[in-house]
Amino acid sequence: MATAKLTWEGARVHFGVVLSGEKVVDNPEFRAELLQHEPHAIGGEMEGTGLYAACNGRVDWILVKAICDWADGKKEVVRKARQLTAAANAAQFVLHALQFTPYRRAGAPSVVLDAHATGKSSLPTQPFFFGREKELASIAEAILPESRTWGALIDGPGGIGKTALAVRAGHLAPAEQYPRKIFLSAKLRYLSPAGEQKLDDFMLPNYLALLSELAEELGDKDLAKSPENERANAVRRALTDQRVLIVIDNLETFEEPERDRLFQFLIRLPQGSKAIVTSRRRSDVDARVIRVDRLPQKDALDLLRELAMSNSRLAREEADWQALYEATGGNPLLLCWTAGQLGRKGSQCRTVAEACEYLKHAPPGNDPLEYIFGDLLGTFTESETAVLAALTHFTQPALVKWIADLAGLSAQAAETALDDLADRALLVTDPASLVFFLPPLAAMFLRNKRPEAVTQTGDRLADSAYALVLENGYQKYERFPFLEAEWPLVAAAIPQLLQGENGRLQQLCRALDTFLDFSGRWDDQLLLAQQAEQKAVGSNDWYNAGLRPCMIGWVHYVRGQAAGVLDSVQRAETHWQKARAGAREQAFAMRLRGHGLRLEARYPAAMEAYRQALALDRGLTAESEDVAASLNDIAEAERLSGDYAAAERDCREALRIAKNMGHREGVATCTGNLAEIALDREDWSAAELLAREALLLAEGVGRQELIGAVSEHLARSLVRHGRPAEGLPHARRAVEIAARLKQAKYLALAQATLKDCEEKSGRA
Repeated sequence: MATAKLTWEGARVHFGVVLSGEKVVDNPEFRAELLQHEPHAIGGEMEGTGLYAACNGRVDWILVKAICDWADGKKEVVRKARQLTAAANAAQFVLHALQFTPYRRAGAPSVVLDAHATGKSSLPTQPFFFGREKELASIAEAILPESRTWGALIDGPGGIGKTALAVRAGHLAPAEQYPRKIFLSAKLRYLSPAGEQKLDDFMLPNYLALLSELAEELGDKDLAKSPENERANAVRRALTDQRVLIVIDNLETFEEPERDRLFQFLIRLPQGSKAIVTSRRRSDVDARVIRVDRLPQKDALDLLRELAMSNSRLAREEADWQALYEATGGNPLLLCWTAGQLGRKGSQCRTVAEACEYLKHAPPGNDPLEYIFGDLLGTFTESETAVLAALTHFTQPALVKWIADLAGLSAQAAETALDDLADRALLVTDPASLVFFLPPLAAMFLRNKRPEAVTQTGDRLADSAYALVLENGYQKYERFPFLEAEWPLVAAAIPQLLQGENGRLQQLCRALDTFLDFSGRWDDQLLLAQQAEQKAVGSNDWYNAGLRPCMIGWVHYVRGQAAGVLDSVQRAETHWQKARAGAREQAFAMRLRGHGLRLEARYPAAMEAYRQALALDRGLTAESEDVAASLNDIAEAERLSGDYAAAERDCREALRIAKNMGHREGVATCTGNLAEIALDREDWSAAELLAREALLLAEGVGRQELIGAVSEHLARSLVRHGRPAEGLPHARRAVEIAARLKQAKYLALAQATLKDCEEKSGRA
């Protein structure tokens, strides 16, 4: 709601629709019923209708009202106190208005409620408006009289607030620049919480009808009846020597030739007149193009706060407003519609969660997604439908190449379709049109309306991503950068693969395990492993059912979550008992149990678990990657117990075996652990040399968690060695990685090292 802070303490003036009638409104139920008919109303009163009838057309008049009750059934209880306050507020406002309002040329005082509404204007009233400061500033600059363009074109997807922005910009345009403001609408319908409503009485069906309405607004009825081929020039001449701001809403309802004719007319507007036009279709025009996106979160919450003033259920659900914002994608229309379902007569929605779910399955006639996207559905070409179906699978911006492959189109055909859809404000793209993104609500609509096309592109996506992962995954470290670049494609395919055959899914998991671990995509790894475990259990695939909890437990381990580790081990052992798994699987589970015990600082128990794992590993072969890993784990538990000699002995043995096996990850890990042992012994020179070597090795395999750890070791060795400035960049890197990977415990250590470097180098 637009409000103006006046000079007396605590008072606010509200601008908007006020209902007037002969019945007292003094209960919440009747108030709610009235708001169903006029949801934008900000209040009600009983004297205005009579005053209007007595004065209108004969004298200038103003009715000043102050709020004296809240229609809450307490009017009689608190009548005296409330009415005294209301009378004082109204009197203060009148005094303020008379003191600060400018006089007319004839000398008669004029009380002005809205400083932006002076002059003659047919702009709709606005009960509230939030945000869009940057866009408003750009529009204000575009409609300056000296601007070389005809004004501003506002485009964006349906319901995003283009009309509200245009009207707000019109109200804010100074009356000194534009004494006349004209609003013309081509809108065919609008959506209220109760459903879709037609606007047959107000809509303008075509360009000539718009010119006629403009002529009527200018006060020349004969001009509106002029011959069609002369009307544009006649209206243009009528605008000469006038200063008029024309706001034209919903231009996309015109056919393309009609839109082109209007733009030609606007190009020829006389000096001093400007226009603001809204459209869902982007055009190359001689105007400032203002592209409107989702409402920023702060402004959306302010909007909900305003709506909650007349919706008690919404007010009670304030804790879930953030969820409402995310579910509606910050679209103002969807925010208002979804919030309006709470407590609406005939609605079963009592909570925000229920309203958000209702949004996904709204009935015909009151489906906001149908209202926003439905009229576009029949306009899509076969190629456009294909690229839209492809984009429904992506939650991140997608490259044109991916979209073309999934849609079964050439790159050129896909680019043409994507550009046209972006021009209709259906897609989000970058300035160079290299990547495209379909907003989630549009994707949901397409999945419901074009399921066959979505299924077809989904099958192609699953096949393509599966082949890509098998070719570039496993321990192929040198191919990880390519897999990193293609990750949005793989991530988009995972929901499809989860619905497919179990064996294929488990193979995908094995191929991705190392990459996800090394890249620090632990959230993705956790979610994939959890769902793959369920899939394996449902397929009686007990071996893979046991392997997946081990991956889940590893994520908990690197994040320092002991309980999660031990719970995962128990599930893995249960599944593997059914699978009659061998010694290698038993050793793997035992090592993971040792990790959980070590996180709980139960070092003797952890060492016992590690030694059992080592015995199982050596029972299979004397030297292996697994043997080296178990020895390294024992060394870490010994270091934490304070037995540095034993720790170094076992760690060096693990390093020797890892080198013999050519296991690059094991070599990097053992070298980093030796650096940490040197730090514990306060051998700063040795720690620095080992940490530098470990950092090069870790970067070679690309494991983010290991890079962060040895960066901290190097920073700590440098600051202890009296070179804090040299350690500073390594400490910052360690903090950045630990924060990104959500390693709470290790983040605290890295931050302490960074603070030490900053303080001792004087760069805090």
